Amino acid sequence: MKVGIFFCVTFAFMNVDYIIVGCGLAGIAFCEQLFAANKTFVVFDNLSQQSSVVAGGLYNPVVLKRFTSVWKSKEQLDLALPMYHSIEEKLQIKIDYKIPVYRRFTSLEEQNNWFTASDNPLLTEHLSSTIIKNNNSFINAEYGFGEVLNTGRIDTNTLTTSYRKYLHENNQLIEEAFNYEGLQQSDNSISYKDISATHIVFSEGFGLKQNPFFNYLPLKESKGELITIHAPELKMDYILKSSVFVSPLGNNLYHIGATYNWKDKTNVITKDGREELLNKLKTFLNCPFDVVDQVAGIRPTVKDRRPLVGRHPENKNLFVLNGLGTRGVMIGPYVAKQLFNFIENKIPLENEIDINRFDF
Repeated sequence: MKVGIFFCVTFAFMNVDYIIVGCGLAGIAFCEQLFAANKTFVVFDNLSQQSSVVAGGLYNPVVLKRFTSVWKSKEQLDLALPMYHSIEEKLQIKIDYKIPVYRRFTSLEEQNNWFTASDNPLLTEHLSSTIIKNNNSFINAEYGFGEVLNTGRIDTNTLTTSYRKYLHENNQLIEEAFNYEGLQQSDNSISYKDISATHIVFSEGFGLKQNPFFNYLPLKESKGELITIHAPELKMDYILKSSVFVSPLGNNLYHIGATYNWKDKTNVITKDGREELLNKLKTFLNCPFDVVDQVAGIRPTVKDRRPLVGRHPENKNLFVLNGLGTRGVMIGPYVAKQLFNFIENKIPLENEIDINRFDF
């Protein structure tokens, strides 16, 4: 799928409550907070960061490698799913696809570990205690599957493309790189070119490494690559999690992902990434297919696997909302609300996400 391209709008002088830099999952979630509170804002985004566009978009309350509960999963989903439903209605699009996740077992030991986990009070409502027998001859799964409940997929490509179009049509999107040197600060406001605002929130993903106000934060880069295959014979109506995930998109198309590369810092697709995904896929899939697309992006991750949220230690009008990692569709709305309440209602941030947890 191609990302839409829109022309930059020339703005006369304006006074808004917020400037947001970045229109990925974090930026969109914060925009929704501002819309709900009738706050005025503009968004700067030049499509330089691709992590939201290439995200698999799965929401799943369970860490399927270890059969443990995702941090704050209930709180996250309670906010995220209504937000995506609201966006669907506002933009007249479909982005939330309710679909079960099946975890492929590779041994009896994994089956037993699944049963043990399903008895955990934190996981009972999310893990089915019934082993699902594999009836698809094109999938190698002799030990069957475990079903994760309350799961689905957010179409992040449609979300980000449609949301940018919506902002553009409402003269709230400025499609250009943000020049940090052009930001002027005073005690009670900030200004940038012909825009005056009370606050600015930086949600530019891995672009934060170039941000002179917040580049001291320990943001790590994790490049991910994802391929799309066309497999007419597969006929799979669930998301399969094995050494890679297989996610149906309709029309016999499936996302296959994802890789993790901690050295490559580009959005360029690679032969190595493609081969890694295909080699893993072929260990359990044995039907004919063609690779029809490949994308890459840099995930903004943090060493303690918690997002980066908070106020600049010296500039009180500057804020950051970043580091969503691999579960951005779930955690984005949760931390966006936290930041909004921190700024507008003086409610302290949770220590786990507050950038003040890092001592520099």
